[in-house]
Amino acid sequence: QVQVVESGGGLVQPGGSLRLSCSVSGRTVNAVAWYRQAPGKEREWITTMYTDGSTRYADSVKGRFTISRDNDKNTMLLQMNSLKSEDTAVYYCKYSIYWGQGTQVTVSS
Repeated sequence: QVQVVESGGGLVQPGGSLRLSCSVSGRTVNAVAWYRQAPGKEREWITTMYTDGSTRYADSVKGRFTISRDNDKNTMLLQMNSLKSEDTAVYYCKYSIYWGQGTQVTVSS
């Protein structure tokens, strides 16, 4: 059974940074997408890394978030810089058709 697990969420002040991780049990992680869902809003796509290493970002995070792959740890990373209050959400990793349980990111002073 495939399990997707996110970690790294937490509370950070505006302008701060966080790094989220996504691991997938039993699979080589080479392509994932990150989504987020803020309270009262629909889940939105924010970034994807494809198997060839190419990436795409939503305009809302472009230039601030970076998706990357840690091959040694078989983990996908989401580096989030210059965080804003509107980035507050539960962040989800999606591998193929499988979703993780999400990790909470709260940006507040």
